Amino acid sequence: MSTTDLTTERAARHRTDPVLEIDQFSVDYAGATITHAVKNVSLSLGRNEILGLAGESGCGKSTLAYGITRLLKPPALITNGHAVFHSREGNTIDLGQLSGEELRQFRWDKISMVFQGAMNSLNPVISIGAQLEDIFTTHRPEMSRADRRTRSGELLERVGVEASRLKSFAHELSGGMRQRVMIAMAMALDPQVMIMDEPTTALDVVVQREILDEITRLREELGFAVIFITHDLPLLLEISDRIAVMRAGEIVELGEAASLYANPQHDYTKRLLSSFPSLTGERGDFIRTGVIDTAAAAALS
Repeated sequence: MSTTDLTTERAARHRTDPVLEIDQFSVDYAGATITHAVKNVSLSLGRNEILGLAGESGCGKSTLAYGITRLLKPPALITNGHAVFHSREGNTIDLGQLSGEELRQFRWDKISMVFQGAMNSLNPVISIGAQLEDIFTTHRPEMSRADRRTRSGELLERVGVEASRLKSFAHELSGGMRQRVMIAMAMALDPQVMIMDEPTTALDVVVQREILDEITRLREELGFAVIFITHDLPLLLEISDRIAVMRAGEIVELGEAASLYANPQHDYTKRLLSSFPSLTGERGDFIRTGVIDTAAAAALS
């Protein structure tokens, strides 16, 4: 089967075999005034699919991800909607109905997350190995210490990091290695869904390419689905089966990646695409597209 056929198959699978369904999901931030951060978002994620979630900073992408996994803290409040998980075993779980202990067991086991900023996500005073082993201590208490250590080393090697790095601390690793460690943590318990929140932010283009290739390879090897969050729409066009474009808390366009690139329907999607100049062809007019202001244009001239 060709790559195009595989992409079409995965893009259609969300209709017949969804692993995660989000229905009319809304999140508000309370305060002197109420901010509607996420407004009645409905999405489905197919099994083994990569769904890209694109949009500018502050549009609600991360808030949606944290809301789905119930990681939001006050003053954030889920005001409407449901997030429903469909397991490989045929069980249906409404994430909003899980108790505290049920939710603790569910996270990382069924749905895991790669957070923004690997350096801030890793504990700076605990070794990488101890942090990996802690996942198994919490979720697989029957594992022996030796088994936990062995499994942790296998996870690092699977993402391209030597097992000897188990003894290292976060500050001793490069940015790309830290991000690989975060991916290893997220896949430790063989989850069925991984949410990746800006996993390539602040990485140079070479390391970014390596991380993207790693994600694609692991998805094919292990069969998990991915929600990939970023403001970088061209990156999503390369890695995603489908893309949802988000603006001001709402999904303004959703479609297969190839179709969205060839024939974008919403003006905001068109402007996102036009904000990245081509390496070849004629020079565009950034002022006309509204991407940068007149002062910035003058500075570039």
